[in-house]
Amino acid sequence: MSRRALVIGAGVSGLTTAIVLAERGHDVLVVAEEPQGTTSRAAGAMCGPGFAPSGSPESRWEKISKRNFRELADEEGTGVDTVNALLVAQTSGPVPPLDPVYEARPCDPAELPPGFGTGLRVRTQTADMPTYLSYLSGRLRHAGSRIEQRRVAHLRDAAGEAPLVVNCAGIGARELAEDPDLFPVRGQHVVVDNPGIDTLYFQMTLGSSWVSWMPHGGEVVLGGIAQAGDDRMEIDAAVAEQILAGAVALEPRFAEAEVIEHRVGLRPTRPSVRLEAETVDRARCVHNYGHGGMGVSWSWGCAVEAADLLLSN
Repeated sequence: MSRRALVIGAGVSGLTTAIVLAERGHDVLVVAEEPQGTTSRAAGAMCGPGFAPSGSPESRWEKISKRNFRELADEEGTGVDTVNALLVAQTSGPVPPLDPVYEARPCDPAELPPGFGTGLRVRTQTADMPTYLSYLSGRLRHAGSRIEQRRVAHLRDAAGEAPLVVNCAGIGARELAEDPDLFPVRGQHVVVDNPGIDTLYFQMTLGSSWVSWMPHGGEVVLGGIAQAGDDRMEIDAAVAEQILAGAVALEPRFAEAEVIEHRVGLRPTRPSVRLEAETVDRARCVHNYGHGGMGVSWSWGCAVEAADLLLSN
């Protein structure tokens, strides 16, 4: 089988999949319309837990990814760190068991904010996405691969360039793969100077908004919002104000924190992740998209399975 592979998309899924292929000895080209403007850059990003049922594909992807992120946290310059995290939910009751790597323990009632009935203290990894994406790009180049900025309009065009193709186009797969099940869920974050926060905080809710903060050294990423079907990439000032107000209400130190930037991204969402192979003209094509808000947490697991699928002929 030819070792030439073309990966469409330079977000976390595309770069990670390309690295897996390149480090297995394949000649990989990554093509992306906006390599520096992917949704991945706007992510928080907490690397699990995802609370997927044991034995599910999602649980398997998270386990593989977690192993990689724990290793990356020990390397300089990756943007990945290990942090303490407080995860809270409004409902009370037991939570699904977590892998021992999270060192999880239930919260005492006194540790919970008003209106929340359950909480967990865990140890997990976070990724400062601009730094992490830069690290992935550099690692890919070190493996002998490259990234080209251009648009791929049709999968058959990619199939004409290489016998192995991976579609990691994110929300762009709506048109590229003609997938009517894929839709955007708009997210927005506010990045502020860190006023001394060292613990990640995340409200696990089924609603469209929540309060979260994820420290990355001198910065903190504040969230969050999930606006299904909304594909606006412009900053929404009202949403930014809501995010800041929610954070300040729970942590007054954010009141004086300087706003560094605003980030917007479209989470590529569908009823289930599309991780499967098909033949496009004479090329073998693997789809790896539709991760919603779990793209970072599942990235290494999905990349390994995508590479295995691609090379299974």
